[in-house]
Amino acid sequence: MDLKSDFSFWPIQNGLVASYPGLDQDLSCDVAIVGGGVTGALVAYHLVTAGVDTVLLDKRDIGTGSTSASTGLLQYEVDVPLTKLIKQIGKRDAERSYRLCGEAIEKIADLTGRLGDKCGFERKQSLYLARHAKDVPRLREEYALRRKCGIKLAFLEQPDIESKFSFSRPAALYSEQGGQIDPHRLTHALLRSTCQRGLRVFDRTKMSRLVLSPHRVTLMTDRGYRIQARCLILAAGYEAQLYLKQETGLLKSTYALVSEPVDSFSGWHQRCLIWESATPYLYLRTTDDCRVIIGGEDEDFYSPKRRDELIGRKTTALVSKFRRMFPQIELEVAYSWAGTFAETKDGLAYIGTTRELPGTYLAMGYGGNGITYSVIAAEIIRDDILGRPSPDARLFRLDR
Repeated sequence: MDLKSDFSFWPIQNGLVASYPGLDQDLSCDVAIVGGGVTGALVAYHLVTAGVDTVLLDKRDIGTGSTSASTGLLQYEVDVPLTKLIKQIGKRDAERSYRLCGEAIEKIADLTGRLGDKCGFERKQSLYLARHAKDVPRLREEYALRRKCGIKLAFLEQPDIESKFSFSRPAALYSEQGGQIDPHRLTHALLRSTCQRGLRVFDRTKMSRLVLSPHRVTLMTDRGYRIQARCLILAAGYEAQLYLKQETGLLKSTYALVSEPVDSFSGWHQRCLIWESATPYLYLRTTDDCRVIIGGEDEDFYSPKRRDELIGRKTTALVSKFRRMFPQIELEVAYSWAGTFAETKDGLAYIGTTRELPGTYLAMGYGGNGITYSVIAAEIIRDDILGRPSPDARLFRLDR
């Protein structure tokens, strides 16, 4: 499956950060990771730092799958509102899920500091907008529940919004905890650091055959080489579904664009993250070089061809929405692209093992929380491999 269209922004901006060889010999290791995006890189970093002999491979160039299509928003919010999630999984687990995503943002901040590369990371406040007056009572309930579980945020009335922004909405939640990052650059920074500690990385190396058992996995590549490992981690995004009978989420097409650098962000308070409750979805952020990233216009996924045919129309729709919100900001589109993601019923990722695939861990179904869930997945998988299972693993198990 093509996870994205061509011309997503990050690889173009960053250029060829690093090159990795294709696999040209048989290997053995403790853990083999399939997937060279931000999830695979984070898992590898956590494992190698803990002393686990690890090999990572990807059939593409590193960081050019779903990671390159990500808009890099870092949010504590799960795609499913806390009010709804409590009804689905219970108050304790729902609150814990929200807190874990918030903690993941703090861990990313710490990680970029240790890597010596900010990777475009910035802490940001976030604004969650009610699109219609009928949404306000539900938003008030959401606000109260978040405050009770310790999340720092404010409830903005319509006059508050109009005093800070160049648009009006009936109400909004303004949260203190959020962030943004360049996910492509983060992937390469993680691998650069981890390779110095012994990680072996191979790109343009496709897994053609997989033989699984509880204590040993064997991967055959398209060039006839073999990797033997104690266990396998599938960090291949939604392509991991190819190995599962279990349905793990509804595939969606999403659209995004990045502008040329702009001179002024008039009417955009603190250049915060912005997203709204309307359908189709809309979210906004800026970059450290003064660009605007706009995303949304999601719809059910049918095929890469149909998804990509809609890029022009979806780009026009996103630009139109932005200009209605920020009429004083001159916006010129630099690049636009499409991607595919999976939406789970409870908004939570799938992380862990399954009887279908002995000796294998999966990390998938991330929805809009891709990078924060990647951090959570890296810790859960590392801890389980080291024999100290995390109590949070049950929240994301595949058989829930």
